[in-house]
Amino acid sequence: MHYLLPFALLAIIHCSMAGLNFFLFNLIFDLARKNALLDFSGIFFAQYLPYILTVGTLWIFIHQAGWRRRLFLFSELILAIIVSRGLITELIRFFYPVARPFAVLHFTPLIPESAASFPSGHMTYLFALSFIVFLYRKKWGYWYFILSALVGIARIFAGVHWPFDIAGGAIIGIASAIGLNWLLADYRKQIASENSEHFQESVQIQ
Repeated sequence: MHYLLPFALLAIIHCSMAGLNFFLFNLIFDLARKNALLDFSGIFFAQYLPYILTVGTLWIFIHQAGWRRRLFLFSELILAIIVSRGLITELIRFFYPVARPFAVLHFTPLIPESAASFPSGHMTYLFALSFIVFLYRKKWGYWYFILSALVGIARIFAGVHWPFDIAGGAIIGIASAIGLNWLLADYRKQIASENSEHFQESVQIQ
């Protein structure tokens, strides 16, 4: 039963901060359904911006020098997404399911959603993606972090996530990417030696 201890600790922390979670949610969600343009923007950021960021990432991959570098970058991203979104997120949702805001407060959200709320799958995916992009293209990475955060705020605005869902997903996504970056360091050095010294320098965390 020791494997349940992390989930029990998570539940204690989550419940102890429920008041702040509700306050922040109401602060953002209260802006919804008051302006058609703002609603449209919130829906666009919540539903469609993640697709644009994904396409942008593919464009960055394609324009990397050397097929080994492109393959390594793609593999690192896929592994980070699998670990953060496919494993950690689903384990937390299974052992500690949290209802979405619209299910708790009984309203219709701006966009359809299902499954458990915590952590946000979109955030685990986008922040893992943003960190990998940051390792290879720092200027792009900063923009990815900003836009990913806006997606998170938009999903609160749309009524499908609590603020702590967004924060938890972002932490899991970044932590997963950092862990894989460390585990794959030797492979990166090997590829760097076969290609160019520039590759090795560009992917190290500053």
